[in-house]
Amino acid sequence: MRAVSAAFRERVVDLDAVSANVARLRELLGTRHAMAVVKADAYGHGAVESARAALAGGADWLGVAEIAEGLALREAGITAPVLAWLHDPDEDFAQAARANLDLGLSSLAQLEAAAAARANDRPVFVQLKVETGLSRNGIPESEWDAVFTRARELEAGGHIVVRGVFSHLSNASAEDDRAAVAVFEGALERAAAAGLTPELRHIAASAAALSLPEARFDLVRLGIAVYGLSPFGRDSAVELGLRPAMTLRGRVAAVRRVPAGKGVSYDYTYRTETESTLVLVPLGYAEGIPRHASNRGPVSIGGRTFRISGRVAMDQFVVDVGDLDVQVGDEVVLFGDPATGVPGADDWAEAADTINYEIVTRLGGRLKRSFTGGGR
Repeated sequence: MRAVSAAFRERVVDLDAVSANVARLRELLGTRHAMAVVKADAYGHGAVESARAALAGGADWLGVAEIAEGLALREAGITAPVLAWLHDPDEDFAQAARANLDLGLSSLAQLEAAAAARANDRPVFVQLKVETGLSRNGIPESEWDAVFTRARELEAGGHIVVRGVFSHLSNASAEDDRAAVAVFEGALERAAAAGLTPELRHIAASAAALSLPEARFDLVRLGIAVYGLSPFGRDSAVELGLRPAMTLRGRVAAVRRVPAGKGVSYDYTYRTETESTLVLVPLGYAEGIPRHASNRGPVSIGGRTFRISGRVAMDQFVVDVGDLDVQVGDEVVLFGDPATGVPGADDWAEAADTINYEIVTRLGGRLKRSFTGGGR
């Protein structure tokens, strides 16, 4: 058995693809504003780098879940408008206000806390999130009038500026989403009746932005599509003209020739059918490779696609390559751009019974990340 001393594990992010995807989406959708969502480290692609690439491609807003994510963008020198919408019950909004982050607010208590965070006589910019059927965070319909009225009072007093009203869709069906859009329009009418004049109205993320034109309003929040993956699956991304930005690859760490009937990895859920070559790849569930993809996850080695053989372990997995001539150090591509002949994140999502969002976002551990493009 031949082995190497150091494992190679890397996710490579093509920032030119991020920029091109945003430009393409702006062309397709035609809305006045486009937000690139870079929460969760830009779905695993690198928040700061992806944010810059998205802005270069035509995004004029950035979206994050938590204030800390927005502050990290500011610390990196990014000055574009940023909306943060998910907050701890004891969140201190003062730092966000000082950093000129817009606060997405889902309750009267959050509204009061945001108003109290005003510093240096500058109002805090807020966007009110209304519940329209997803049953997560958002101001419930029974509280709309009270919150809108109080928001107008605080705005008149110079404490806040209500820059937007927004919500989120379930994507359960076109009928469900249209019903939610109708509820949202009712919320906008009641906000206007309370004297609010938000410049931004938004409810559509990637899926609704692409499939439900009436949901686009003033701004669309583009998440997974920014990274070249479609919420509708593999073929749709190609049809939309999107290019996957991430490639996950490793190197062969060891090669072993074994007889027929040889058990592979924990529990021997795989046995070789004939004399065969097994290769070891030093990537496992510690790096976010889903154990659910054992015996199913596709990899490209030497220009051919194989399936993982046996269980995915914490640090490694094995691939039966038959009689292919494989050497220690050869490249192994788990996923990338299918147009280049390698598996895609959607193939891994299918293998693990999940969605492409999770496949790219869950990666981490000991994985190195590098970037190409983006003026580098």
